[in-house]
Amino acid sequence: MADMIRQVDYFYVETQDKPGEGERALALLRDAGISLLAFSGFPKGRRAQLDFIPADPAAFRAVAKRAKWKLKGPKKGFLIQGEDRTGALAEIMGRLAAAKINVTASDAVCAGADRYGAILWVKPRDVRRAAKAFGI
Repeated sequence: MADMIRQVDYFYVETQDKPGEGERALALLRDAGISLLAFSGFPKGRRAQLDFIPADPAAFRAVAKRAKWKLKGPKKGFLIQGEDRTGALAEIMGRLAAAKINVTASDAVCAGADRYGAILWVKPRDVRRAAKAFGI
């Protein structure tokens, strides 16, 4: 089975870097019925950045607006899903390396049932070239 790679919109908010901030944001989205394709959170200086890839960007933005989040985006990223195998992500990264595109950040996980998923980001100026390298 071939990997499925798609370009996605992602958004982020900066928040305090303290226990419960991620849960608060995710619970708000859950309670509003917002489905996420991916989520990533990490420290950013003395704060934290929460990245969201929503299944429905318009609905996500509406909830973020009601919550008065200082939302950044949409920005572009790539969501990759496929059959788990040794070197799966190396193949993906190799396609970008061959096109001389630097990956800004990536997260990948084994999803169980012999599946994996990954999200990756490139610089905005490289999004079109990356999409072309991926054949999308």
